[in-house]
Amino acid sequence: MVTWNMRNKSGEKDYFKRFVRWKIIIIFLVLALILTITFAVTIGPKQIPPMDAWKIIVKNIPFLGNLVGDVSTGVDYSVNQSIVLQIRLPRIIAASMVGVALAVSGVVLQGLLRNPMADPYVIGISAGAALGASIVIGFGIGFSFLGIDAIQLMALLGGLITVFVVYNIARIGPRIPMLTVLLAGIAITSFLSAIISFIMITLGESLHALVFWLFGSFTLSSWDNVVVAMPFIIIGLIVIVIFSRQLNIMLLGEDEAQQLGVDIEKLKKIMLVVASLITAVAVSISGIIGFIGLIIPHIARILVGPDHRILVPSSALAGAIILVLCDTAARTIMDPVELPVGVFTAFFGVPFFLYLLRKKKAIAM
Repeated sequence: MVTWNMRNKSGEKDYFKRFVRWKIIIIFLVLALILTITFAVTIGPKQIPPMDAWKIIVKNIPFLGNLVGDVSTGVDYSVNQSIVLQIRLPRIIAASMVGVALAVSGVVLQGLLRNPMADPYVIGISAGAALGASIVIGFGIGFSFLGIDAIQLMALLGGLITVFVVYNIARIGPRIPMLTVLLAGIAITSFLSAIISFIMITLGESLHALVFWLFGSFTLSSWDNVVVAMPFIIIGLIVIVIFSRQLNIMLLGEDEAQQLGVDIEKLKKIMLVVASLITAVAVSISGIIGFIGLIIPHIARILVGPDHRILVPSSALAGAIILVLCDTAARTIMDPVELPVGVFTAFFGVPFFLYLLRKKKAIAM
């Protein structure tokens, strides 16, 4: 009895230490995100002082605007206000949301597949979205719906339809074997990539626009995009956090999870739908941005460990930070020429990916 009490107290003490450490890391990541946003909103062809930028932002937030003292109303202030509110801020928020969506989707799929090399595009979302965008760009289709332009809407629909097809191919009765999902995703991705290649061959001047989209960009980001995408990503993140404890149990294996009371088929359906939805929404905003969903979960695991209760929010914050920094570099490093943000995520992601492969090989030996 004494021994059990001692072990129980020791376990509680260890958990308390982890909880305190987790809280410190979350606070640090939140502060890092605020600093990153401050840096991104001030840098560009026209430098804006950080305090002026934050005054402009807070002044335009309902109920908080009165907390800001008098601000200049001159020409320079009006120009700064337009730059911050209409150009940089919607782009930064869009990059943050996409970083959150891709990083959290990567956490979910790596947990479900129990494969550290899985990423949000592994089940064909990127190929479906790319095909939708290719059709719009290639055939010059132009329309909008609820503030979403044709490219983003068709990319969103293409990604979701592809996931639906993969899901139904992989489903065996009420069961969804994750290995079959992975294989079906690879097959569908190859098929859709062939169609996209054919469309690219037939394109003339539109080819550059499609290639730029395929590498990812936030050039066309607007408040309309943010308003439409934000509810999906926030709700998806909340749902994933709610099921984070069950994701922890899934790491033990499907048989063990089922014995511990987890409805694994229901969990897989919910997580696949949510991860696919927020990834498709992210791709519709930014195009295809690689390595965020693959690399960020591993960085977060190094910081906080494998517990999904803390891994999910940590990955979300880290994904937002990294993608905002990459986008800031993409639009400023070769000013006035803007590079696709996917170039920077690949530039930093590939070496880290090779590091993971080497580390995994060393462990296996």
